Amino acid sequence: MYRYDTIDREMLADRSAEFREQVGRRLAGDLTEDQFKPLRLMNGLYLQLHAYMLRVAIPYGSLNPTQLRKLAWIGRTYDKGYGHFTTRQNLQFHWIKLADTPDILDHLASVDMHAIQTSGNCIRNITADPYAGATSEEIDDPRVWAEAMRQWSSLHPEFSFLPRKFKIAITAAPKDRTAAKVHDIGLVVRRARDGQMGFEVIVGGGMGRTPYIGSTIREFLPANRLFSYLEAILRVYNRHGRRDNSYKARIKILVAALGAEEFARQVEAEWEKVGASVDLPDTELARIRGAFAAADFDVLPAVSEAHERAKAADAAYARFIRNNLKPHKKPGYGIVEISLKTVGETPGDASAAQMDAVADLAERYGQDDIRVTHEQNLVLPHVRLDDLPEVYAALKAAELASANINLVSDIIACPGLDYCALANARSISVAQHIAQKFADPDRAEKVGELKIKISGCINACGHHHVGHIGILGVDKKGEEFYQLTLGGSGAEDAAVGQALGPALPYDKVADAVDTLVETYLRERQGAERFLDTFRRTGVAPFKEAVYADVH
Repeated sequence: MYRYDTIDREMLADRSAEFREQVGRRLAGDLTEDQFKPLRLMNGLYLQLHAYMLRVAIPYGSLNPTQLRKLAWIGRTYDKGYGHFTTRQNLQFHWIKLADTPDILDHLASVDMHAIQTSGNCIRNITADPYAGATSEEIDDPRVWAEAMRQWSSLHPEFSFLPRKFKIAITAAPKDRTAAKVHDIGLVVRRARDGQMGFEVIVGGGMGRTPYIGSTIREFLPANRLFSYLEAILRVYNRHGRRDNSYKARIKILVAALGAEEFARQVEAEWEKVGASVDLPDTELARIRGAFAAADFDVLPAVSEAHERAKAADAAYARFIRNNLKPHKKPGYGIVEISLKTVGETPGDASAAQMDAVADLAERYGQDDIRVTHEQNLVLPHVRLDDLPEVYAALKAAELASANINLVSDIIACPGLDYCALANARSISVAQHIAQKFADPDRAEKVGELKIKISGCINACGHHHVGHIGILGVDKKGEEFYQLTLGGSGAEDAAVGQALGPALPYDKVADAVDTLVETYLRERQGAERFLDTFRRTGVAPFKEAVYADVH
């Protein structure tokens, strides 16, 4: 991962000292809450239902063991002993005291971390493929480009007060693990026939009140022109973006209003003003690339005898390997995905002890490398197959060995009404009830890949629009109801889900999901996934089954 230099560290120290003074003024009564709000949001601090919430940036989802241990320590010292990993690859602490916040920022800065640009109308944390640098699928390591964009966008004066928050994702593999097509800007690394590296540029995706799949406005952008083209996009957005209506202020609304073709024309016209000069020189890119510690891979046989013996001897271990181990680009290695979706627990939560355990594993077996996924799990990207039995045993001891990656209980859920002042309904308990329905691992594997995503309000922090089954909490005269959608996808085949029918009361949701799954098992042909079956049959058989049960 990127290693901070003196300039980075001085900036974080200065920012932390500045916020300490602002917090002091607020506690002394010299600032009202209205005056303080924009200052705290610039430092990732939200005021939620019960306490302050601090959102910590994890750029492109990359952590080292020292940083994860520091997050664990902060959770124990200043929170209730845990943290919540989010769909932006960040971490949130939900029980923070205002007076403690400056000290927390100092502790974060001591390990090259911060909460800058995790809130506000600016370019937020840039997300990237959590398998970056480990998968053979990728054209290039997207973290290098994400880091270049982080340095370009951090505190950029022209883009610190945009019409609305702004989100960028980058992927370099055919399999999209970033939901790039539902971001304000999605970048897909491409290589031209002549070998030149560049990007497909997708603009205008997003969820929330009005979901859109982004449109490709440039099939191939030369890599060394990246910054000027991004600036052209943001300038067109800054020029035309609605500032009088927060619901219509996102770039997706502008692209839809102008049309993708006209928006692209205006971006190209703005870009031409810059001229054809290179804006990301090879020397600067090399500097950033060089700041990433190169993985040191041993020459290993493709098959590990210890690993194969463990699979044959332990059915639970074999199940974990089937679902949580992904192919690595180097023989003898694997990518281990760690589920934070143990049945009965809060999706995305990790206790301080669990964070410490993962940090220990990364240090001992994983080349000091940890990733956060946008699906609220963790990844050890470089694990020797020989070490997998020991890694599994340690994960099992830490209650982190759930073998359910991409299965029905691997549910994305926002904090919902249990924490968030914007939410209309609970998300966590709905996710827990659904997961209990599929606690039998044999049944879960029979169902296969099924992505359930839950949001407690229309802001869609749980990505419900692009769930194979999406669940949105709504308020009906003070009661919690839930709208279900089917057929969404946040992957390379991105799609917005289709409404199933009238919203269901809280106590009917888990049963409805159970019915949807049973309908899929009855309707599917061959090896179809849930999403494949829905796309073939349409909504009718699912709707008929659910509402027959409800009524």
